[in-house]
Amino acid sequence: MPVRKLKLTVLALVLTAALGGAYSLGHVQTISEASAATLPPPVAAPQAFAPSAALPDMGSIVERNGPAVVNISVTGSRKTGNNQADQLQIDPDDPFYEFFRRFRGAQPRGGETPVRGQGSGFIVTSDGTILTNAHVVEGAEEVTVKLTDKREFKAKVKGLDKASDVAVLKIEASNLPTVKIGSAANTRVGEWVLAIGSPFGFENSASAGIVSAKSRTLPDGSYVPFIQTDVAVNPGNSGGPLFNMAGEVIGINSQIYSRSGGYQGLSFAIPIEVAMGIEKQIVTSGKVQRGRLGVTIQDINQSLADSFGLKKPNGALVSSVEKGSPAAKAGLEPGDVILAINGREIAGSGELPAIVAGMAAGETAKLQIWRNGASRVIEAKVGSFREPKVASNDSAEPNKGRLGVAVRALTPEEQRRAELKGGVVVENASGAAARAGIQPGDIILSVNGEAVSSTEQLRQLVGKAGKRVAILVERGDSRLFVPVDLG
Repeated sequence: MPVRKLKLTVLALVLTAALGGAYSLGHVQTISEASAATLPPPVAAPQAFAPSAALPDMGSIVERNGPAVVNISVTGSRKTGNNQADQLQIDPDDPFYEFFRRFRGAQPRGGETPVRGQGSGFIVTSDGTILTNAHVVEGAEEVTVKLTDKREFKAKVKGLDKASDVAVLKIEASNLPTVKIGSAANTRVGEWVLAIGSPFGFENSASAGIVSAKSRTLPDGSYVPFIQTDVAVNPGNSGGPLFNMAGEVIGINSQIYSRSGGYQGLSFAIPIEVAMGIEKQIVTSGKVQRGRLGVTIQDINQSLADSFGLKKPNGALVSSVEKGSPAAKAGLEPGDVILAINGREIAGSGELPAIVAGMAAGETAKLQIWRNGASRVIEAKVGSFREPKVASNDSAEPNKGRLGVAVRALTPEEQRRAELKGGVVVENASGAAARAGIQPGDIILSVNGEAVSSTEQLRQLVGKAGKRVAILVERGDSRLFVPVDLG
């Protein structure tokens, strides 16, 4: 069954909690009969073990920060159609959608029906600025913020940014408790973290775990380098804070991966640096602007690193460059590997978009790139952000074998539509090419960085290549490099 992404919104539901039992194990010692006869008087049993370090004091973190975590309720309306499934007041990705679809009674057809949802948030300024997820309040007609002391406020949505899934709310209040902002950049994999939120409507609930990974890129095309944790977060936790053991917020809980609709060990949080950058722009200018280069990038695996002559599979591989973009004007080309930007090394492609997005339009980016077996530096003036195009390759790992493609030249009409001067179309793929993910309909543009203009040239380039080749293909509106092991 494929894994399904769940954005954490759900109707407020009344659930019955089951009470569980607990048990403890005593310490048992076994002695021989001979030694039992000569036992000395009883003495206090020695401690079985002494922990090397004390466990973190999570109770103090919750006590100190709980009052700054809020419950957010939203109301709105949705037009109803003739299809009963369209009348559900719940997102199809939410875990109870199927339940309502099957068991809810008949509803009037046409008109509008009220929609209610909920999430979490946290107070960042004492005069009422609150951060949450954009998907929690998107389309809401009324937003209500409830504090732990039971006070409720009508909130104004100051602004939201879908690309980062961050929203800024404002309530009219003073002397409010606030959280302390930390740094996700300084967080290490394996560190303890703690989440506070309102899962399934249970307000101010705490759950804990560790950081599982950093700079995760998710299939939704977001530029955010997510923090992955194994903290139990569920629908209603959306927008709540993720704390480190210093009691500092390092992220905003945003998404989970799940087959069931509930927590299954994979939770993702937006780094606080990204969120606070969005908050600053919304508060000061009322809108969000971010930098862009105009490239489509992908990760480098060992096969691609070998094909390009890199010592290790680091950096972001440029698979296409948008015409007229800052990257094109700077001379960036497909096949370039971006190793660093402004002196900061790029370990994986997921790190680059967030760095570029944090730069202002017009700012100069110094890019260290790998091209034709050598490193060089080029400068690009950053432009304004647009919705990103994402190239992906979900195919299996390549296996040994011959290339195994039947190709033909593009017709003049196909070249005109695709705005290409060369390339060959794959009509059939088998062997190594098929195992690497090359498909009929793909347009092969280059082999190891050398442009392909004919079927004969493709044969020659593959013939003189080593054990591995990097094939640049155009598939639909995206371009991506496919590593092929020729054996």
